[in-house]
Amino acid sequence: MLHVNPKMLARLDELEADLLDRRARAQTEGWVGETEGIDMILTFLRAKRDDTQRRLRRPAVNLGIPALTRATDQQEKSK
Repeated sequence: MLHVNPKMLARLDELEADLLDRRARAQTEGWVGETEGIDMILTFLRAKRDDTQRRLRRPAVNLGIPALTRATDQQEKSK
């Protein structure tokens, strides 16, 4: 799953405002299919924004780097 860079949250707000304007125009013009499509995009956009904000509140977990063993060491242990 692709994650949104937290620096782009302001851009998501701009996109949402633009979509709401387009939705209002589509409703005025009676474009039912366009309105439904914009509603779907708004749902996805809001979900991405909520996910990004949730990830900002949770600190990243450092799992470390596993130690690599040489193949010969593993063969000697199995004997």
